[in-house]
Amino acid sequence: MQNVDTTKYVIYADITAEGIVERPDVVGAIFGQTEGLLGSDLDLRDLQKTGRLGRIDVQITSSGGKSSGTISIPSSFDKVETAILAAALETIDRVGPCIARIAINRIEDVRASKRRYVIERAKRILVEMFDENILETEEITEEIKQSVRVEEIIHLGKDNLPAGPNVLDSDAILVVEGRADVLNLLKYGIKNAVAVGGTNVPPTIADLCAKKVVTAFTDGDRGGELIVKELLQVADIDYVARAPDGKSVEDMTQKEIVRALRQKIPVEQVLDQYKIKNQPRKRREITTKRKSLIRERPLCVRNAAERAEAIPPRRIVPREVVPKSAPVVEEIVVAAPQEPAPKPEPEREWFRQHMDELDGTLCARLMDKNHNVLREVAVRDLARELKDSNGDVSGVIFDGVVTQRVLDIAVDKGLEYLIGAKMGNIVKSPSCVRVVTKEA
Repeated sequence: MQNVDTTKYVIYADITAEGIVERPDVVGAIFGQTEGLLGSDLDLRDLQKTGRLGRIDVQITSSGGKSSGTISIPSSFDKVETAILAAALETIDRVGPCIARIAINRIEDVRASKRRYVIERAKRILVEMFDENILETEEITEEIKQSVRVEEIIHLGKDNLPAGPNVLDSDAILVVEGRADVLNLLKYGIKNAVAVGGTNVPPTIADLCAKKVVTAFTDGDRGGELIVKELLQVADIDYVARAPDGKSVEDMTQKEIVRALRQKIPVEQVLDQYKIKNQPRKRREITTKRKSLIRERPLCVRNAAERAEAIPPRRIVPREVVPKSAPVVEEIVVAAPQEPAPKPEPEREWFRQHMDELDGTLCARLMDKNHNVLREVAVRDLARELKDSNGDVSGVIFDGVVTQRVLDIAVDKGLEYLIGAKMGNIVKSPSCVRVVTKEA
């Protein structure tokens, strides 16, 4: 038998015979015709008994009256003795009654084969087992940051919704779809996000949205659109931001997140876009109260001087003209602002053309004091453009909903008028900005 622990070489030989022979015939010929050929030290029977020679394996087939096959013999001798044994096999000229010929094909070094296996296996071990466990400095840092972000996540309400640590303390929050979205926002330092955990919006989200200024930040797919529609029906949200088409919030980079949040649109425009009816009266009252407590600004800051100029004449005129008995008459004279009444008709005529041209375009035109168009922008960029304006804008005509946010910016920038397609949910309407809609 072959001893796998001591085998050094394997002798491979080819055999052909002029007749039909079988394996026992070949093995008997090998033992019989080599007996005494190499002396007692290299007798094959004795060598096989002591384990110096392995089991003789013969594979032979017969076809057309002739036989052919292969012979393999394991050896634990050194090179010289193995070569002698191989040469002795070629002296065999008969197998049974048939003439036969044995030719050595090759001698395989078993240790060389094992050595090649060791080398190949070592390569695989080095690649598969060592490289996976080697962490670069950046990977170590990122892994530590990831664990910290996971520790920062809190769970809100009985629904255990994953959220950032600043959700409860912040006046404004982001509502995202899942835990992975919250983790990605935490990665870039945004700690006021909370996940709804699917299309079924839990009551915890509705209660939270009633107390905060809420921006729904969803994926740019069909699922994100469905979540927005459900939030519009069961929760009080203020803005909607969407990821680029086909992209998830969890896969967005910092620049993409900032860009998407800057391009958020007021909920009034989303309601109009999805053709959803206005909120119930009770919810509108709650929204009004909440917004007045959280984010409302003073009525008119920049135009306080104009109001101061408008007040003195009302106090001075009655004293100079009728000091005794006609204060009431003079108060009626104050109603003289009826004089500008004829102006709205020509004014309405000049901006009507702009409204007709902008109808259906979702664009806005920024006008100067002479009713000339300074520039035309998309409605979604209107708030940013007004904030960046340097005082040259006197009014805005746009194909969109007049929202509280746009009105607040118009007050800060000292605009004279806002002309839009529809009137949104306006909580405070400053007197220093004239608001006109296409529906009026």
